[in-house]
Amino acid sequence: MNSISPNLNIMIKASEKASKILIRDFGEIEKLQVSKKGPTDFVTNSDVKTEKIIIEELKKAKPYYSIISEENGIENNKDKDNTWIIDPIDGTVNFLHGVPHFAISIALKSKDEIISGLIFDPIKNEMFYAEKSNGAFFNNQRIRVSKKNELNDCLFATGGEMEEDPKFPHRKSGCAALDLAYVASGRYDGYFQKNLNLWDIAAGIVLVKEAGGVINQIDLSSNKNIKIIASSVDINTKLLEKLNNF
Repeated sequence: MNSISPNLNIMIKASEKASKILIRDFGEIEKLQVSKKGPTDFVTNSDVKTEKIIIEELKKAKPYYSIISEENGIENNKDKDNTWIIDPIDGTVNFLHGVPHFAISIALKSKDEIISGLIFDPIKNEMFYAEKSNGAFFNNQRIRVSKKNELNDCLFATGGEMEEDPKFPHRKSGCAALDLAYVASGRYDGYFQKNLNLWDIAAGIVLVKEAGGVINQIDLSSNKNIKIIASSVDINTKLLEKLNNF
């Protein structure tokens, strides 16, 4: 295993602990699919419980760090230079419908950059993580973005509403965090989406960069309405040309 910082170690432990709830709750969801009311309230509850465990674990180790999270919002603590950015379940709609494609996402922002990121898919037991200047990893193996350079050989991911359908191969997976993790590991060749929240993409930003990919300039002081275009270097120019009105 490569050497990781104490902070990333804390993030890994917190996500593994929280994932036990998600795995159990996801099993329950299968049974709730058939009821008229459906599992909506149950999922909100899973979100809140998971986030609570993650925050408790992170606070045990770093009581003064600030926190931005989906359910709790912004918590400014003594240390305002270091902020945990947490999404307890990215891909909630998938989770809600019993589709096993969602992830826990935790990032650490130091001053104005993301220095550590972790995206953990508990159902597939796939963990992606990266630290600034230390590379990107998938289950302890080094990962790199893809090397393809013809658009039609590529597969891109997107999400949200789109004015027009892009004329190249793409998917909507419903989980921004995993879309970025998949770009970092070369499964997808790129990802583009608008109107994202910071917690959807914070961990993915450092993953893609450390895997050798490129991302548009993102204002990390804004928590909402973020636009992202991430890809390998090789395909970036062609992707940007196709997305010139995006």
